[in-house]
Amino acid sequence: MKEQVLETINPDEYKEARGKTTIAPEVLLTIAQLTTLKTPGVSRMSNVPGGVNRLFRREYGEGVRIDIRDDVVYIDLHIILKKDMNIRDVSRQVQRNVARAISEMVGMPVGRVNIHVEDIDYSTEAETGSAEED
Repeated sequence: MKEQVLETINPDEYKEARGKTTIAPEVLLTIAQLTTLKTPGVSRMSNVPGGVNRLFRREYGEGVRIDIRDDVVYIDLHIILKKDMNIRDVSRQVQRNVARAISEMVGMPVGRVNIHVEDIDYSTEAETGSAEED
């Protein structure tokens, strides 16, 4: 059997490649929106108030407003909750879930997640949706 010689590479020869990752604001909007909708007790997102100005600003999505200052993400969520839910508990869970999702998926620190409960959903669709979750 012939001996094999393995060449070892000095780890100092290859430095970690440094580059730049750019994340579109729409990615943050999508993460916040989907994470919010997956939280038990949330029926749907509400429209963000703001009139005509919000049509021309990219950091607005359905029910989500994102503001990025000094690489810190500030989020406002406008939600409609299902009936018979504890507003405080659902709001805190949304805050935790969204902050964790942004931090883990994107690696950006979250400065604040504000919850705006716009309405309570008393429709029959919300009732069947909560019955299916149980």
